[in-house]
Amino acid sequence: MASEVLGTTVLHQVADGVSTITLNRPDAANALLPEMRDALVALLAAAEADRQVRVVAIRANGRHFCSGADVGSIAAGRADSLVGDGMSRLLHGAQRLVAAVLDCPKPVVAVVQGVAAGLGAHLAYACDLVVAAEEASFLEPFLLRGIVVDAGGAYLLPRLVGMQRAKELMFLSERLPAAEAKAIGLVNRVVAAGELDAAAGELLARLAALPTSALAMTKRLVNASFDHDRAASFLQEAAFQELQSHAGDAKEGVAAFLEHRQAVFKGY
Repeated sequence: MASEVLGTTVLHQVADGVSTITLNRPDAANALLPEMRDALVALLAAAEADRQVRVVAIRANGRHFCSGADVGSIAAGRADSLVGDGMSRLLHGAQRLVAAVLDCPKPVVAVVQGVAAGLGAHLAYACDLVVAAEEASFLEPFLLRGIVVDAGGAYLLPRLVGMQRAKELMFLSERLPAAEAKAIGLVNRVVAAGELDAAAGELLARLAALPTSALAMTKRLVNASFDHDRAASFLQEAAFQELQSHAGDAKEGVAAFLEHRQAVFKGY
């Protein structure tokens, strides 16, 4: 991970079990440069490996959450492209970032204060929970630019809002205000801008206090449910239930229930 990225265009800190990743390119609407995208992937992998991290927050500085991939860097990459180069860049670029969010075993929360467009919207949708300010909005701008939806949008949107609504969002490219995004299931909570930090902090603290391994397996079960048939889903559920039963947090949960007290989970 390039040192010029961390601490400049991508900020990072870990405190109280929360790994906070902040996009910090406000003058460019937080458009993601390839090195920023790669830094996010690396930080998500680091969160998975760090036992002190219980939850990940992705947020941004400035008026925009993320306007998508940086168009200038994309155009530069096409200068001497061979057949298949563009496909490879997408597979190992934007799609890899979306997959890293989906596959991170720790819960990932998007804190959206402004516009999230293209890859920026899909980055938020891939997160497990989304908290948005009233001023936030979401946009699928791909057809406006004469290109096909990318960054996992055709995978994410139908699963989140259904086929017809997903097509409407992608075909018409109309701005979706946060309140409407919440109404159709793309956002979990919408609050006034001045309350966004407090609302996100409260949610992150609650997630950080949960049994981390049980939460990770629950996330994996739910994310895989659209891709598995019933038999495979039931089998994976039974296997995860067996695995978690041996965890310290499972023993603590049962003991707390029998002793009529609040469980204190350690994350393993």
